[in-house]
Amino acid sequence: MTQSDKTKIDPRVLRTRSLLKHALIDLLQETEVDKITVNRIAERATINRVTFYLHYRDIQDMLEKMAEEMVVDIERALTRKVQEKKKGSEDVILLGLLEHIAENADFYKVVIGSRRVPIFHERLRDVFVRKIGDGAAQNNLSRHGVQKDVATWFGSSALIGTIASWLHHDMPYSPQFLARQFALLFRVQGLRAEDQEEGEYP
Repeated sequence: MTQSDKTKIDPRVLRTRSLLKHALIDLLQETEVDKITVNRIAERATINRVTFYLHYRDIQDMLEKMAEEMVVDIERALTRKVQEKKKGSEDVILLGLLEHIAENADFYKVVIGSRRVPIFHERLRDVFVRKIGDGAAQNNLSRHGVQKDVATWFGSSALIGTIASWLHHDMPYSPQFLARQFALLFRVQGLRAEDQEEGEYP
């Protein structure tokens, strides 16, 4: 759902969906998803279960729609800082992403940090695989002997794993600092690849 789509929806509908979303996130911090019922979500959201079914077919449908919204938000976050600063360095691209995650930490701690609901982890991985794959192609890693798919698997797993650990440890570093750390890692890896090409490393 895009921002323009949201503005077309009745504010009361948005408010109800927000209540349901926060109720589900609260419950996921307490128990496994297969132990959560529509009744429990409705009770936590202080609405009746009939209202739940006006918005979602069932809990799985709710999770699917929440995952779709997350992907839209992540995509927007990945381009936000680039549009603001008119450049696309690694730290700028990741800063928008990390700021978005920090602003919605309660949500991402549950859906990424705990992996209690695989659909969110899978959708996020798909976004990162696509973005990193595009970057790998642009950087022409093949000239260093690195296969695009291997670079994509490595990069997406490292990014998700680092973000999950960052959330798990209550974000001990600011988004700005962590984005710079990622950029430094990318540069170090790039220098090592150049050195290997020149024969300085075995």
